[in-house]
Amino acid sequence: MITISGAGLTIGDIAKVAHGAPVALSGDAGIVGRVHASRERIARALRDGQQIYGVTTLYGGMADQMVASDKLQELQRVSLWHHKVAAGPRLPIPDVRAAMLLRANSLMKGASGIRLEIIERYVAFLNAGATPHVYQRGSIGASGDLSPLAYIGGAIVGLDPAYKVDIAGEELDCHTALARIGLKPIALEPKEGLALSNGTTASTGVAANCIERAYALTSLALGVHALYFQALLATSQSFDPFIHAMKPHPGQVWTGETMRALLKGSKLIRDEAAGDRAHRKGVLIQDRYSLRCMPQFVGPIVDGIAQAARQIETEANSANDNPLIDPDTGEIFHTGNFLAQYTGVAMDSLRYHLGMMTKHLDTQIALLVTPEFSYGLNPSLVGNMELGLNVGLKSLQLSCNALMPLIGFYGQSMTDRFPTHAEQFNQNINSQAMNAANLARDQLDILEHFMVNALVFGMQAVELRAQAVAGTYDARAVLSPATQALYVAAREAAGAGLPNGERPLVWNDTDSFIEPKVQALMKDFAARGRVFEAMASVRESLREFS
Repeated sequence: MITISGAGLTIGDIAKVAHGAPVALSGDAGIVGRVHASRERIARALRDGQQIYGVTTLYGGMADQMVASDKLQELQRVSLWHHKVAAGPRLPIPDVRAAMLLRANSLMKGASGIRLEIIERYVAFLNAGATPHVYQRGSIGASGDLSPLAYIGGAIVGLDPAYKVDIAGEELDCHTALARIGLKPIALEPKEGLALSNGTTASTGVAANCIERAYALTSLALGVHALYFQALLATSQSFDPFIHAMKPHPGQVWTGETMRALLKGSKLIRDEAAGDRAHRKGVLIQDRYSLRCMPQFVGPIVDGIAQAARQIETEANSANDNPLIDPDTGEIFHTGNFLAQYTGVAMDSLRYHLGMMTKHLDTQIALLVTPEFSYGLNPSLVGNMELGLNVGLKSLQLSCNALMPLIGFYGQSMTDRFPTHAEQFNQNINSQAMNAANLARDQLDILEHFMVNALVFGMQAVELRAQAVAGTYDARAVLSPATQALYVAAREAAGAGLPNGERPLVWNDTDSFIEPKVQALMKDFAARGRVFEAMASVRESLREFS
């Protein structure tokens, strides 16, 4: 049960609710009292004849036009109605649930002038598994995520049957959905339509889910790197604490510590301190850059993900609509907290850093498949060289080469690309946060595919190295304990079962297709299965670091 109090939500909390965890509003008298106080302040302002943006005026560039007192409720209905203009694919259910959670959390800060009973509807929908239909395209993240939040708001108040809701895969109009939950349509009062639609919580909900996935994929990337390091007979010296104490960027230090733990106990890694150079006869005295500089390359990526995570958590616990009411003093502020720039910049940064992470893995794969650089592994990691027909993982590398540039392309910035004339030049700057967050989700979809491809390379490579070093294709004989768990989990998730030592994952090319292995691994990872769990300790360490 996740409690919604206006503060304290973490990326992990948001992910849990996105994937079905129940929620409850805080019963703290102070928190609830602030919600009631801000609502009463709006009522008092109207009694006193005070003019308030979006309450007694039209919106945006038309805020110079006053609204008659007998039309104030209808104005709030219009505030949702006229944003039903979105298009494109549906927003995935986990992203809509995250957006609903964050809208409720923002409203519980008590600065939005909305009735508690309307906030309670977000809770009712989330706990009933009722998800409004929302579309990906249509928000510029300037006066908040107006369109996607209006789709949610229109559904939870029952604005019109045209607003649709999904319950257990069944599409319902919002009136039918409300009845099924035990609620009725409710008329909006002054300020409440704005409070439902004006804010950053749709793009930030998508972003929070992206950060959670980035944690998982970054931890897997380190596990894959650890397999590669062992297959390439690398040195542990690259992760010595002394090196990183001399250049103590937090991400670099964390990466060095994590890789040192992942490789501890490996029979393949060279221990320079112990004078172990047995695998290095007649070759370079030091590892190539992609191995030796791994903490220095990955460190900024880890720092970048951590900064993005902190920005998204702060945004997720903010009041971000307009106007805002100070329930303690009663002052009403016309603000710009609805600008989702932090979310947009965080997602631009996340996509850039994930692209760099993929570039590094792609470089390592190139070393693995090339005997001149792999210290004797079969070309393209062929299993059975004697057949004379096998080409191993050659086509899988081509698949990676197709995916990696796409991931990098998605890493281009979005927040600096916007027109300056939106809505009568009122929204003359905007964040493009929703587009930036949607691009991050799309990039992560491709990255998951790349990552399981990379994992197949890792399994095959360590099995070939185990045969060369220990006379068995069962890599458990030589791998570090930490990477044994990932290796076994990946083999089982790919449908290959436990290693038997007699043949590697891929022996003769025509024994079986590689595609089913990749598809099975993708399904397992998406379902948070064996591979996901194998990297739990690294993932939680990264979460704590962030």
